[in-house]
Amino acid sequence: MPTVLIDADGCPVVDLTIRTCQRRGVPVLILCDTAHRIERDGAQTLVFDKGADSVDFALVNRVRPGDIVVTQDYGLAGMCLARLARALDQNGLEYTAGNIDTLLDRRWRNQKLLRAGKHPKGPSKRTLEQDDSFVRALERILTESL
Repeated sequence: MPTVLIDADGCPVVDLTIRTCQRRGVPVLILCDTAHRIERDGAQTLVFDKGADSVDFALVNRVRPGDIVVTQDYGLAGMCLARLARALDQNGLEYTAGNIDTLLDRRWRNQKLLRAGKHPKGPSKRTLEQDDSFVRALERILTESL
């Protein structure tokens, strides 16, 4: 059985993930740092020191083939794919070998703009459609994994 690992720093779907996994008896592991401590019934929480990528590296060191990772971080998703896990973003996009390079390139271009002083508009308010899309994608992946 897979474990669902949540990169919880800034993750808007922690509760949706736990509820969806509880219905199927799938274990959930929340990984966060001391600045974003997130604890919920129905999930185990691991807390790590603040620091650049400390949670990401802890997650990658724990993920096993077939596990499911919920993250907004393209770099972390790429590392998890290399470990034969599946990865999903907060809007229901599954990261795959077919799309990760494009996403990483987009991240690189955005970082380049930030360094040049150009700040892109932030994300819009989260919608129910995004929540529904995420739950559908997670349920599909769980069905395929169980």
